[in-house]
Amino acid sequence: MKASFDEKEVQRLAARIRLDCLNMTYAQGTEGAHIGGALSLAEILAVLYHSVMRVSPDGRRDEQRDRLILSKGHGAMALYAAMKEEGVLQEELATYKNDGSPLSAHPSRASIPGVEFSSGSLGQGLSLGVGCALGLRRKGNQDARVFVIVGDGECDEGAIWEAAQSAAHFGCRNLVAIVDHNRLQYDGPTEQVMALAPQREKWEAFGWKALQIDGHSAEALYEALSMRSNRPLVVIADTVKGKGVSFMEGHPEWHNHALSAEEFAQAVKEIEASL
Repeated sequence: MKASFDEKEVQRLAARIRLDCLNMTYAQGTEGAHIGGALSLAEILAVLYHSVMRVSPDGRRDEQRDRLILSKGHGAMALYAAMKEEGVLQEELATYKNDGSPLSAHPSRASIPGVEFSSGSLGQGLSLGVGCALGLRRKGNQDARVFVIVGDGECDEGAIWEAAQSAAHFGCRNLVAIVDHNRLQYDGPTEQVMALAPQREKWEAFGWKALQIDGHSAEALYEALSMRSNRPLVVIADTVKGKGVSFMEGHPEWHNHALSAEEFAQAVKEIEASL
């Protein structure tokens, strides 16, 4: 864990991440991008990269580093923006989704040194996290932690719960799952598609230490993600899809969408007002 936490700086970082996501989406023209779920991740990634995780500019060379797996791979824009801000990504964000660019719609381990695992097929990231956590323990690495960000819609997948059960059974206390609980998925509200409530109690029943917090509070995220437990830890982060842009917040159509010039200008104005 890093030594200091500056709430105002982390909030500014989250705003810059959102601006970068807007720029990447607008640059895609009518093709658009997964903007809603990227905006809900901003504080989570800002706190992880700025204040919690041990990251290395050398990418995967430092064995003592913490590992991050973005299981909800369609949130890649926010991941790229956070990595760029912390100096672990050198590629220009403007190349996002361009032919030949390593910044693909979902993160790829093969093309970006700071990406631990390729992701995008939902439901697989937590299983990767369990394997990684076990591998670190068997290597005698007692300090490095594995953070896995999953979507709440992704928790419909049975593989998530198989991994949750395995993590508790094998005592993966170096594993932290973060649920981006924005209550919306591609097909609509998560509780209508496949009811998951009560989430915290479900994770606890699987043997995890479970916390439910405001996922846009930098302070709450820092306190939760800095916690050490003798069990795997899950942080259910209550977030808003499209957070920071009034006409996107809570609207499922912004799961994957393009931005008109007028919408882009208004969205940038709203985010810049928070800087």
